[in-house]
Amino acid sequence: MTAVGVVGPGRVGLGLGLALVRAGYHVMAHGRTPKPLPPQITGTSGGTPGWVPLVDVVLIAVPDDAVASVAADLARARVVDRRHTVLHVSGALDRSALHSLEFSGAALGSLHPLQTLSDPASAPERLRGSVAVTEGDERAVKVAGELATAVGLVPVAIPSASKVLYHAAGVFGSNYVVVLAAVARRLLEQAGLPPDVAWRGLVSLLRGTVENLAAGGPEQALTGPAARGDADTIRRHLAALTGDEVELYRMLGREAADLADLDPARRSAVEKALD
Repeated sequence: MTAVGVVGPGRVGLGLGLALVRAGYHVMAHGRTPKPLPPQITGTSGGTPGWVPLVDVVLIAVPDDAVASVAADLARARVVDRRHTVLHVSGALDRSALHSLEFSGAALGSLHPLQTLSDPASAPERLRGSVAVTEGDERAVKVAGELATAVGLVPVAIPSASKVLYHAAGVFGSNYVVVLAAVARRLLEQAGLPPDVAWRGLVSLLRGTVENLAAGGPEQALTGPAARGDADTIRRHLAALTGDEVELYRMLGREAADLADLDPARRSAVEKALD
């Protein structure tokens, strides 16, 4: 049984930790200050985690801007050696964030689940079947892939230089979908729907959209005026919107027109309506 130590017992760190426990790993977690942890995970706090010599893998699960600092702390303590694999779980950073540990001989890399983990307790189930991106040293990628597979993730290795683009894609696919939902809710309420009804209707719409995406991909799931080439409706929408909503609609409308399979005349009409 491999022992894994998690530095940073937040939502992602604990979520991965619980998934690894369920997969049969012994997991320890370390934070700057004491905090309640699930009973399956051994917790420590304070300076350098004392368990580093006892684990095979160190997962650094702290905010992006703290990854290099945690790696530097481990380097100064000289507790990491060549038998270790050190992985951070940032989506945007690559192996170079761990550069201060180069001298140790440890395998360095990253493991990032392409999934949103808002609740550690539900993470083990949510992770199953999701994609996990790995990158770094050959040995680090191998170990990261083994951990991912053990918890039901599907590991995919990518070049280090692609991490930022990969993470930007995740922001579009998750974070900005949430932002668009907030805009849609606001417009529904402005149109006169009671807040609870607006939200219930929007959630139902979003569920249907996700089901359509899963069934046929973006090309088949796209509906609405841009997909139909309905330029008059697009003009009416733009007239009803105000402020930044107008430009947001225009930008997304152009993307929708690119995605839609329109004949040249309808495509031209949509583009003119969006100008």
